[in-house]
Amino acid sequence: MGDRPGLSKGELEVARMLWQLKEATVRQVHEAFPPEREIDFATVQTYLRRLEAKGYVTGRLDGRTRVYTASVQPRTVIRETINDFVDRLFGGEALPLVRHLIEERDISPDELTELRQLIDRLEGERHE
Repeated sequence: MGDRPGLSKGELEVARMLWQLKEATVRQVHEAFPPEREIDFATVQTYLRRLEAKGYVTGRLDGRTRVYTASVQPRTVIRETINDFVDRLFGGEALPLVRHLIEERDISPDELTELRQLIDRLEGERHE
């Protein structure tokens, strides 16, 4: 997974919130969580520190307040996480994961149409 350690579920949740906010203090990240997601301020602070130590976010001091920004784009984290998952669980084979998602999740007719279009486009690109 790149040169960075993977993310825990909690770290990923805080990283996603920071991606939405673009730049934020611990308090701003904490307050951005919906009220039903009961997460302690100290937990958010710990996760942000871990994310910084792992290289996913950068922190800078603004007076006495630490302001965090993402240093890794969501697309990169998604790619690295999925690749690691496919390698570990499916021995590097993507089709079993795709099959599982299609068979076990409720795929709408619109999503199936989009999937067919994607397959058609990829097949067309391979024949060019």
